[in-house]
Amino acid sequence: MRHPDLLHIQETHNHMDVFLAQFPQLMINGLTLGAVYALIALGYSMVYGVLQLLNFAHGDVYMIGAFIGYGVMVSLLPADGPLIAPVLIIILMMLLAMLGCGILGVVIEQFAYRPLRNSPRIAPLISALGVSFFIQNAIQLTLTAKFRNYETEKLISPALGIVVGNARLSATRGLVIVTAIVLMFVLQFLIRRTRMGKAMRAVAIDREAAAMMGVNVDQVIVFTFFVGSALAGAAGVLTGIVFTRIWHLMGFTAGLKGFTAAVLGGIGNIPGAMLGGFILGLAETFATVFVSSTYKDVIAFVVLIIVLLIRPRGLLGARLPQKV
Repeated sequence: MRHPDLLHIQETHNHMDVFLAQFPQLMINGLTLGAVYALIALGYSMVYGVLQLLNFAHGDVYMIGAFIGYGVMVSLLPADGPLIAPVLIIILMMLLAMLGCGILGVVIEQFAYRPLRNSPRIAPLISALGVSFFIQNAIQLTLTAKFRNYETEKLISPALGIVVGNARLSATRGLVIVTAIVLMFVLQFLIRRTRMGKAMRAVAIDREAAAMMGVNVDQVIVFTFFVGSALAGAAGVLTGIVFTRIWHLMGFTAGLKGFTAAVLGGIGNIPGAMLGGFILGLAETFATVFVSSTYKDVIAFVVLIIVLLIRPRGLLGARLPQKV
């Protein structure tokens, strides 16, 4: 009969072997989920950085992007075969979702936030929640509450992918990760290297001083909402492509996770939003496998609490200068 300590050591080795075998695939899955969260978090960070406003309707803009992408896909993928090349369909889905969500973001800013810009902070926050419920119920009333499924297999062959050891990076997941990273670098270039980006940074630091120096503050805010909402639209399409199922309430949880990722990385910080999104995606993925899928949301928020207890400004958040 084997000694209990030897059995315990053997079980520990077995668990470690399973972990090492699953680790590469879990990293891929976590980065895929994290890429979506990061794109949503970028919109939160941009709007908060410029307006100090938490746009809780942002998750529903993401949901609208998923539905726009679905509408484009259904229109160009009839039963008798695609009308154009699948690659062009994916590009059109992304572009139209980003354009539609960008315009929606501008409309929300014009009618829900601009009239309350100089009000106490609680007023635009309540307005944001009202816009969120309005969008959810508008979609439910017009498109019903039933689930829709992206026909991803008709756009991207499930057989396409790269196999490295025990891990497989499917073409679908690769598309999501690469697209998200490219969009993040484009946004970083836009903010750091363009005239509008400099204006955005100026408004974020001091709105009144920027206006006195000739910056068109209203134009900067509209541009910020457009870009942030466009990124949410891209995230909605990518979610549909990789996870297939979409519905009218999908924006609530995703928006909450995006906000969590933004706070985790340091809200108002673009690289922080990216980092927070990837950390949150990885934490959820590993929690699903090694703890339980039931507690994946709990684990995600526990990670947030621990980080904020150690670093209240977030991982990459900077200490704000005190205005005199």
